Amino acid sequence: MAIGKQPEEGADSIFADINITPLTDVFLVMVIIFMVSALAVQVEARQEKKKATTQQEQAEIEKKSGIKVNLPSGAAQEIDTSKASLVLIVPITGDVVIGGKAMHDSEIDNLFRAAFARDKGTQVVLKADKGVQHGRVVNLMERAKQAGLTRLAIGTSG
Repeated sequence: MAIGKQPEEGADSIFADINITPLTDVFLVMVIIFMVSALAVQVEARQEKKKATTQQEQAEIEKKSGIKVNLPSGAAQEIDTSKASLVLIVPITGDVVIGGKAMHDSEIDNLFRAAFARDKGTQVVLKADKGVQHGRVVNLMERAKQAGLTRLAIGTSG
């Protein structure tokens, strides 16, 4: 595209060309940046949705068991959810709840041994109320170790 005067005989003329190549390059880079950032936002949204679903499932399990446990708060590492887990809920009074069922002390040892027989890497997660005596929790931990379950974790609230 030429703008200016028509060239005259022997006179210098002005021609101005508009080069849109740098502008196109900038727009293409911006499109790429937006595509990558949109992907990252989607991945993050999926992870948060998965986490919320897991928390909701745990809340439903606790509702079904009918036991309200006031967990202590703490910041710790996450357990490996891909491995088999045995979750023990220890209320202030009453029997230990495992999988929504109240278990007597004599049944717990058999359950530990059965879990070890199925998978030697089974994790034992103890969710004990704040008011539970320390000795009761330690007793359960020692019994799990005696059955061969060495991966122990203490459940806390966020």
